[in-house]
Amino acid sequence: MIHCVPAVLGPEELAAIRSGLQSASFVDGAGTAGWSAREVKRNLQVTQGAPEYEQIARIVREAFMRSGELQAALLPAMATSVLFNRYSQGMEYGPHVDTPVMGSMSNAIRSDIAITIFLSDPQSYDGGELTVFMNGISSQFKLEAGAAIAYPANTLHHVTPVTRGVRDAAIIWVQSQVRDPAKREVLWDMENAKHLTFKREGKSQAFDLISKSRANLIRMWAET
Repeated sequence: MIHCVPAVLGPEELAAIRSGLQSASFVDGAGTAGWSAREVKRNLQVTQGAPEYEQIARIVREAFMRSGELQAALLPAMATSVLFNRYSQGMEYGPHVDTPVMGSMSNAIRSDIAITIFLSDPQSYDGGELTVFMNGISSQFKLEAGAAIAYPANTLHHVTPVTRGVRDAAIIWVQSQVRDPAKREVLWDMENAKHLTFKREGKSQAFDLISKSRANLIRMWAET
């Protein structure tokens, strides 16, 4: 599944992140790519560990944690550190698949889902669309600043060349409590059914049965 969630970051948070990016130091993004992806990755990344990074990364992490839609849809168990990337004119990231396991042995995370949070207004740059290939179909995304897209990290995807302006984004990879994406889709459908049923008839017998079934499926499928 692909989830597009508007306004994960609010205007004040966006302003704080953009201010932090102005003083942040950037390095060649190829340094965090695998040996083959390095051939097609042309962007910049904020140096992790600096004070500016810690401040803006905390804003993104807190926004991700409070997003009810992302939490319900992805069922995150663990997440990577936030990565901030920048594409200026002429930069792109060719087709690639994300590294399946990220981190070291002591904090390894299976990358089930990738999340891109757009930080630049789409009118301020040309190109830079996130293109995801699924089931033989490619879909392009260029969302409003503050919006997020979550998509399977095992897909081929790329960022098209930026031809004007600057595209900034924050990236997080998530290991889900439920590894199987088909099962996550069932659970997400049931979550939506819960909300629709509650809106129509309140806490009815049907609502309780859907809630019970979803909770018990999570118990069956969750990896702890």
